[in-house]
Amino acid sequence: MTDEQRLIERLQRIEALFAGAATPGEREAAAQARERIRARLQEQQQTDPPVEYSFTLRDEWSRRLLAALMRRYGIQPYRYRRQRYTTVMARVPRRFVDETLWPEFQQLNRTLAAFLAQVTERVISEGIAADASEVEVRAVASALPIPVENAAGSNFVQE
Repeated sequence: MTDEQRLIERLQRIEALFAGAATPGEREAAAQARERIRARLQEQQQTDPPVEYSFTLRDEWSRRLLAALMRRYGIQPYRYRRQRYTTVMARVPRRFVDETLWPEFQQLNRTLAAFLAQVTERVISEGIAADASEVEVRAVASALPIPVENAAGSNFVQE
């Protein structure tokens, strides 16, 4: 089984958890879980009218994940002209956001971010340099270096 297949299974298990699956068979049935959540959303829309939410996300991957999750449940994500690319708007019942959508997104996002970090680290260490560790953190900056431009127009720092 590939890393990607394991990731997909983990994401499906998270979805089943938020659908309220009670038995092992239900946990594996992603389609049933999705329908449970859709039914819950429709039920909540009757008692808790949708309000407009603005979600500001850190990166493209989180934005894509949230938009896909919304679409999965029949929620139409959008943004207004001139809003940042990482902003996602939606009209959703407050209770659904608090109890289902946002907690599920956060858990899925953590899982996806951890996977992307592992892949990135592996690609860098295998393809560029074995040492993919973080940069050194120094206590105090002495004097700021003076930038020097090379012939190609790139900036270098002269110490």
